[in-house]
Amino acid sequence: MRLLVLGGTVFLGHAIAAEAVGRGHDVTCAARGSTGGAPAPLTKLDRDDENGLAPLRGERFDAVVDVAKISYPHVRRAVEQITADHWTFVSSISVYREFRTGGVDDPIFDPLPEQGTAATMDNYGAIKVASENAVKDVHGESAFIVRAGLITGRGDVSDRFGYWPARLSGTGQAVVPDAPDQPTHHVDVRDLARWIIDGAEQRIGGTFNASGLPIPMGELLTRVVQAVGGTAELVPVNPDKLRELDVQPWAGPRSLPLWVPDGHIVGANWDVRPAIDAGLKFRSLEDAARGALEYERELGLARSRRAGLTSAEEVEVLEGR
Repeated sequence: MRLLVLGGTVFLGHAIAAEAVGRGHDVTCAARGSTGGAPAPLTKLDRDDENGLAPLRGERFDAVVDVAKISYPHVRRAVEQITADHWTFVSSISVYREFRTGGVDDPIFDPLPEQGTAATMDNYGAIKVASENAVKDVHGESAFIVRAGLITGRGDVSDRFGYWPARLSGTGQAVVPDAPDQPTHHVDVRDLARWIIDGAEQRIGGTFNASGLPIPMGELLTRVVQAVGGTAELVPVNPDKLRELDVQPWAGPRSLPLWVPDGHIVGANWDVRPAIDAGLKFRSLEDAARGALEYERELGLARSRRAGLTSAEEVEVLEGR
């Protein structure tokens, strides 16, 4: 199979390209270029340029996978200018504005056909909807739309999952949210990449949630401690007290990853059964945690983080609880 990965140098794109190369496919990566490297030949593109896809015009691919993060113009130009028999677009469960049944027919945001930036992440879901529509306008029901949840593992520098294996592999008292029953979701990048390549090979079409199987927060943290062999003591702190102490949910400075307020869309129980029926398999939490910890150690456990609590912040919360 001749495969084009629009991306292919970092995180999910890199994992997708590496999986395809490992299966013996003829893979081309197309991106600006990155210090992360590409596991296959790289065509350098500037997708912000209206003519940036010129090096790929006239080429024909058996399949294309586009991991464009938050840009409708990037997606529209690609799907209109690149010829392929099968097209995968990696979307997000952030397209949902309301949880009802957890299925793909739940209400989604109105499409916003714009170029997003880090400053407009509030529009992330709406731009993803517009991007999905651009792909379906060209490829119809054969388009493979993957609405991913939190993707974790090698290449993830968001700290929204890796913080926990890193912290809980250590010692001392670890602040955790006192929300043991709150559902958490994650999908390991290796599992998602494997399924995306399966989809290209098998010409899977349709829209799927791929957010991982739900695991209660309390169970997840306990199992992570056991998986990574740490001796940290879990110290639950009431969510109201965490907010009072200016601890943020989910991500960002002074936060506790995976913790979300009640009713937040990220914590909903999304229906992933159709994806499982279509071949998506999830590795164990223990395997995912150990893989994340290996990558965390390579990055450096003591580095500055994009999410989580510093040692000093943790002490402050423990003293103020």
